[in-house]
Amino acid sequence: MADGALIQVEKPIVLLGMMGAGKSSLGLRLGEALGLAFRDADAEIEKAAQMSIPEIFEKHGEAAFRDGERRVIQRLLTEGPQVLALGGGAFANDTTRAQILAQAHSIWLDVPLDELVRRVQKKPGKRPLLVGQDVRAKLSELLDARQTFYAEADLKVDVGGGTHEDAVARLIKALETRLTPSEKA
Repeated sequence: MADGALIQVEKPIVLLGMMGAGKSSLGLRLGEALGLAFRDADAEIEKAAQMSIPEIFEKHGEAAFRDGERRVIQRLLTEGPQVLALGGGAFANDTTRAQILAQAHSIWLDVPLDELVRRVQKKPGKRPLLVGQDVRAKLSELLDARQTFYAEADLKVDVGGGTHEDAVARLIKALETRLTPSEKA
């Protein structure tokens, strides 16, 4: 694996992609490798709302969730260098996307659809957008709707297959290509 200690990022690293892409699990490991704090936007939203994301969807609807998500991400982006995992739909918001592109290094964690289906079926109750849905069809629909937005990310890294360590090494290697000379110190 690349030596993450040689990277001194000056702004947040934001991980985006579909549910099941590994934003949280890889984000935590990437943060450790780089010596940065890891923040999960969904966990921060739950903390701010004092309820789970499924509860927010049930009691207030998706529009209210997306508004809270936008505000929480806006706050997190001002908190300095860190690894931040977004929810799958966050980068589709024009305001959020513009702020991330201006204030952070953004990385699209790309995973083939078949692998996403396998991954999300391991935690079926945690995904409000999949409740009562054909998982493959819904993921395909969401990916079709979001990939144009995801493609605006600074970097796209295939994190399908292999171990978490392999994926983190690929993320660090891709990130090194994006950093300014002072960040590579």
